[in-house]
Amino acid sequence: MNNHNQSRRDFLKKGTLLSAGLSSLGAVGFSAKSYGKIIGANDRINVGVIGLGRRLGAFVPALTNTSNNVQVAYLCDVMRSQREKAGKRFSDLLSYSPKLENSFFKVVEDKSVDAIINATPDHWHAPGTWLALETGKHVFVEKPCSHNAREGELLVEYQQKYGKVVQMGNQQRSSDHTIEIIQEIHNGAIGNPYMAKAFYNMARGRVPNPTAAPVPDGLDWDLFQGPSPRKAYMHDTWDYNWHWYGWDFGTAETGNNATHELDVARWALQVDFPNHVAVDSGKYHFQDDGWEMYDTMLATFKFEGDKTIMWDGKSRNNYDMYGGGRGTIIYGTEGSVFVNRELYRLFDRDGKLIREVKSANDEGGTALGGGGDMSTSHVVNFFDAIRGQAVQRSPIEVGRISTLLCHLANISSRIGENFDCNPSNGHIYNRRGMALWGRAYEPGWEPKL
Repeated sequence: MNNHNQSRRDFLKKGTLLSAGLSSLGAVGFSAKSYGKIIGANDRINVGVIGLGRRLGAFVPALTNTSNNVQVAYLCDVMRSQREKAGKRFSDLLSYSPKLENSFFKVVEDKSVDAIINATPDHWHAPGTWLALETGKHVFVEKPCSHNAREGELLVEYQQKYGKVVQMGNQQRSSDHTIEIIQEIHNGAIGNPYMAKAFYNMARGRVPNPTAAPVPDGLDWDLFQGPSPRKAYMHDTWDYNWHWYGWDFGTAETGNNATHELDVARWALQVDFPNHVAVDSGKYHFQDDGWEMYDTMLATFKFEGDKTIMWDGKSRNNYDMYGGGRGTIIYGTEGSVFVNRELYRLFDRDGKLIREVKSANDEGGTALGGGGDMSTSHVVNFFDAIRGQAVQRSPIEVGRISTLLCHLANISSRIGENFDCNPSNGHIYNRRGMALWGRAYEPGWEPKL
């Protein structure tokens, strides 16, 4: 048995005892408001940040603004250089130095930690969240909240069992102008909204072909793999290329980026689970490179009430067909709306511009890592929800359905078939498709619910 599987099993034993202890005290299942009262006399939230890669910058403003009354207790990453870089960054911004830690388990086992920010690779998002919930932590989990469809269901079950705040990083839910125009759509600004087209275009280049290589100095490869079945290290897998090297760790470009715009589309149309999914996808660029998935996808999701969401994703062709690189267009019986991270435009049925409103936020669009006021607001909303001072903008039961659309599109792409779904839960009426609903786990890492 390797050290991390032993740590995992020891952790589960401790977690069972901890859960029993908390239950006897009545803490598990507290409302956010009630729990806020026992955070501490000064209402400070102690946070552990898990995953210190490209997305870290999006969290720095919220974590270092003293008005948020947050203590950064831990900076955790499986790569030593990431920890050291982040440690210096935060020490320069704070009056103290957070603890640097390699092991996720040591962070969540610390009873003084109230919440974690889970910015790990996709395959760690759901397991890291439910393991943190088992020890009584609140969790802000980056998008996509799950690596596969079953994990999304499990996240909702875990949240309901432990009663903590779990928020997904679909930060446009905290965008001032987006909130405004979605409310107007719901109030009839464009009549009955019946279709939304979500899009993303980017000029990603050649990806190195994965080759056998020694584990980089300072990387805990075993812990990086976490819940995923063990495999030999391949060159540069850990440094972002895990997105493109097969399905063990990533969710392809749809999980990586479509999560955001599909969420806005679903929000605008007020739909949940589709009844039909149709996908046309392929790898069309750099045919001989290491990118193993599609790089281009057209996906169509049909919903009850004759509503449709379309996804047009072009990872390696930067032709800006719709304007802005990424965004969502909502069509209604009496008009249309274009909305992205910078602005919205409201049009009447003749296509005449009625109003343009620019965001007060400053948020990255297609830049790698992103970050800005929108992300800051979304994290602050998470903190305020923990204290019972705000309504949560993206509870996990909302985020997981938007993420499910990405999983359904990926499954359709992988099996090369369109399929019908159960509109009450999204389950696939296709045996080959439903076989990809979950994943195989490294022994000892299976979910316990």
